[in-house]
Formats: sequence, C-alpha cells, structure tokens
Amino acid sequence: MKKGFFLIIFSVFLLSFSFTTYGEPSVNVSAECAVLIERQTQRILYSKAAHKQRPVASISKIMTAIIAIENAHLNDYVTISKEATKQVGSSLYLPEGTQIKLRDLLYGLMLRSGNDAAYAIAEHVFGNVSTFVHYMNEKAKELGMFNSTFENPSGLDEESVNISTAYDMALLTKYAMDNPLFREINNTSRHKAETKDGMVYLWYNKHRLINHYDYIIGGKTGYTKLAKRTLVSVGKKDNLELIVVTLNSSDDWNDHLRLFDYGFKEYEMVTLLEKGIFESKELDKIFYVDDKIVYPVKDEELNQFKFVIDVDDLNRKTYLLLVNDKRVMLKKEIYLYDTTHSVLNDSFTIKDLWKGIILFIRELFW
Repeated sequence: MKKGFFLIIFSVFLLSFSFTTYGEPSVNVSAECAVLIERQTQRILYSKAAHKQRPVASISKIMTAIIAIENAHLNDYVTISKEATKQVGSSLYLPEGTQIKLRDLLYGLMLRSGNDAAYAIAEHVFGNVSTFVHYMNEKAKELGMFNSTFENPSGLDEESVNISTAYDMALLTKYAMDNPLFREINNTSRHKAETKDGMVYLWYNKHRLINHYDYIIGGKTGYTKLAKRTLVSVGKKDNLELIVVTLNSSDDWNDHLRLFDYGFKEYEMVTLLEKGIFESKELDKIFYVDDKIVYPVKDEELNQFKFVIDVDDLNRKTYLLLVNDKRVMLKKEIYLYDTTHSVLNDSFTIKDLWKGIILFIRELFW
C-alpha cells in the first residue's frame, strides 16, 4: 500500500511570479480530431476529440515501417508478389517479380505511400500478411494504443479497416521517431532506389511541409474516401520537438502549421531538476535522480508545478512526480543515495539549489 505524497522541500517552480490561470488554447483547426504533443514527455499541448476512433488510412504505414525495421534485415531483397501488385490506390508500380532491398522499399512506403510496398513488406517480414498484422496489434498494445485496431499493413479500407485515434497515432509516431532509421526515412525529401536487375526509381515525399518548412522533420500523409484526409507531422525548433496528428481535416496543411506555430510560440523545454542528489526531510532520506528532468511549459505555468515523492511499498520503488493541480504530469523513478553511484560526481545539494534561486532573484530585482 502506498504511503502517499511527500512534498520535496525545494521548489524550482517558484522562479515564476505569475498567478494567472489560463484556459484552453484558442487555436482553430478544421480537423474533426486533432492533437499536438511534445515528443519527449508526451505532454498534450492541444487536443480536439483526440481519443475519438476513426479510420486512419495511410498513416497506418508508420506502424508497418517500424515493425519491419525491428524485425527484418534491411539489406535483404524483397520479391514483389502478384498479390502485392493488385493493391489499389497509391502505388510504387513495381512489376511482379521485382527484387528490391527492404531498406529501399521502406522509403517507397513512407515517401510515396505505396500500398504495393506495404503488402510486399508484410509478406516478406513474417511470411504472410495476417501474421504481420498480428504483430502490428501487439505493438499497439505495447505502446498503450488502447483505442487502435489494425487489420492490414496499408490503411486501405475497402475490405478491412484500420481504426485508431489522433492521440494513439501520436504515441506511435513518438515511438517510431526514437528509431534512427525511421527518423532518417521520415525526414527525406527524395530517395533514389535501384532494383536487383538495375531498374532505377526516384521517389519524392508526398508530405509537402517537409519540402517547404525547415522545422518540419517528418510526417506521413493519408487519404481514403472513408477516412478522409489524415496527416501526421513532426517539427523541431531548438530542443522542442512536437508531433501533430489530424484526422478528417479539410485544411490539414494549415491546421498543422497553426498548431506548430502555437506550440513553438507558447512552450519551451525547461530543466526543472538537474541530475544529482536531493534530500526529503519528511522521509529523512537522500535520493538521487539519474538524469535531468525537462518538461515543456509556458512562462506563466512555472509557479503551478511542484514535485512530490510517491513511495510504492508494494513494488519497493520510489517515484518523483511532477504535479500540476493534483494532476500527475510526469513520473520518474528515483533511488536512495548510494556512495557507489557515479552520479554523485556532478551532483548538487539542497543548499546549492536554493543558492541558485536566491542569485536568480537578486539578478532579477537588484
């Protein structure tokens, strides 16, 4: 049974002196469902029906790509089957029997949204499409995509349909962007591929923002008559990386630009706690944090955050929680002080922290 929360005696949030309360952001988007999250912490910065289930069309291929990257050899040749060439909609138009490296096929999947590529990848990775789809759903469960069900690797919905939410697709994109190869593919404007018999293909990215805005570093388009327009975009300015997902949007490109403008203008990544040791007088214990804690915040929000300690006796773990108005915004496991840990080489103490705050205030007012 948990002992409850214990206030930590230091308060980085005191550096802000505003006590104004702010409501929901006034951003107008045409999408039926939309979400804007910060990638590292997954904090939701904007939400509109973000948990509503809808068909998601070709943004499903984000899951197809990451499953293939994690479960196959990228330099293996994939043979395009007759069934793969029968896939309707957007295609790479690779003839039956074509042999092409999986790595190149992934570029065709993401840049040109090739439904033939999706089918061929699924056949190659696990031998058949149904097994591949099973792994798609297992990965969705693993990632906490509890409102998502995948029935095919492409997003086509004539005979089967992939159902998800804007929020779930943002979680998937966050996970996929942690993979270096996916990140590279997702930020590519064009890719030159060559088949085993020497045929050369040049594929350009359908995501128009990647080619026209420096801070857009990735994304995936989607469209079917059932799903309507779906879009995923990833943007980065300085150390703030944002993900936008919209479903059923009549003006998706501008929706994404408006949400990115809002996120980059209003939020910045703030280091709330440095790596090192600190003391809890209530528990009479010294803990250490193995990495600094950063979080996306507005200037006026800093005074609203506080750290509390959560002791979980059942699992014998202790957590540092970042709390805002009784809501847990971030959870980080912390550890009892141990002189064998090298983290103490660059640690701070309670006095050091308070001294920094005092110096900051003095510089501000004197």
